Amino acid sequence: MNADEQPPDKPGSGSHPPGAHDSATLSAEQVSDVLDDSVLVVDDNPVNLRILTSILSTKGFASTVASNGTQALERAAATAPDLMLLDIMLPDFDGYEVCARMKADPELSHIPIIFLSGLTEARDKVNGLRAGAVDYITKPFDPSEVLARVQAQLRISKLSRSLITANRELEQKQRDLAEGLRAAADIQQSLIPRSPPASRNIELAWRFVPCEQVGGDIFNVMTLPGDELGLYMVDVSGHGVPAAMVTVSIVQSLLPQSGIVVRPAGSDDVTSPAKVIELLDYEYPFERFGKFFTISYLLLDDKTGVLRYANAAHPHPVLIRADGTIELLTEGGTIVGLGGMVPVEEGQVQLHPGDRVYLTTDGLAELNGPNNEEFGDERLVDLLSQQNDISLQDACDEVLTTLRTWSNGATPDDDITLLAIEYRGGPEAT
Repeated sequence: MNADEQPPDKPGSGSHPPGAHDSATLSAEQVSDVLDDSVLVVDDNPVNLRILTSILSTKGFASTVASNGTQALERAAATAPDLMLLDIMLPDFDGYEVCARMKADPELSHIPIIFLSGLTEARDKVNGLRAGAVDYITKPFDPSEVLARVQAQLRISKLSRSLITANRELEQKQRDLAEGLRAAADIQQSLIPRSPPASRNIELAWRFVPCEQVGGDIFNVMTLPGDELGLYMVDVSGHGVPAAMVTVSIVQSLLPQSGIVVRPAGSDDVTSPAKVIELLDYEYPFERFGKFFTISYLLLDDKTGVLRYANAAHPHPVLIRADGTIELLTEGGTIVGLGGMVPVEEGQVQLHPGDRVYLTTDGLAELNGPNNEEFGDERLVDLLSQQNDISLQDACDEVLTTLRTWSNGATPDDDITLLAIEYRGGPEAT
């Protein structure tokens, strides 16, 4: 204690001198109650140390003491107290320096510090707060004030630690979720064809842009008995893992060996598009997953160019003839999951060399652009019709480029999936 400081004139009830290890002794019950409430008291005056530890013991706080700056730093590192009461005037270096060193140490910087001093000028208090202290108590101190300030800062410190812990747990959960999404995305990507089936009469191209790491869109191209290709595009309601898991189940159901797209019991009879949708409607009632989905299902005869199709509330496939004529393939029914409320109609068209068919999900037409205006079905059909003079792959790229420009590069709100088919065979090619 320096000349400008005075000993406290309001000691707390009782006295509690430091023990052999310069720490206050608590009963077993008190220690159990305050394991998270430890205070390091730093003062070069033994009387002040005795009074302060006595005041703290009345509320069950465990105290450790130090009489200079060096001891303060050593014991802070050794005991990791929840709070420090720090005298400014110390024999080796002052409390400001102790505070600065602690705030520079990542292991100690979280410990709140309350300065103790007989210096009462406002600038002294400001200097203490600027140094990193959370509060300032002037001497002679009142026991009630000491306890009130200590308790307040410990509550704040606990809340801060709880918040830090909660944030760390949240960050870990977010990392786990991100890892799960990446794994789900890998699974979903594995369901998309890696290369088109071998055919000299049909060319295929596709683009898939999920709005998140995983989504509800899926498509496939299958070689079926009788020189037919089965093609479908599915859009499950919603996004993320739940929708993606439903797409996995749908893909499994639409495998040739599943008994839906090819009739079971060893038959080579290929199921008609309308019947496929009816069977899916039976297999996927809304109550099963709490989701519905739309689908376009097509059968294309590789040799003749006959295309049979049916839609279940899915965006209509767009047929662009080689001469530029546009046809929408509109036959079908309602969404899958309503239990056969509406019968499914089936359509059939004859493809000729150079004819193209585009399957899309609603993420293309509903993509938002300037002033939240949707790209729209009419604009999409017009865009597709303009691509006849370039290759199918370039046509797909041009569509995505136009959509990115429309949305100004923003992440889409829905999955964007495009499957393009060009027929090159048929009677006219032989």
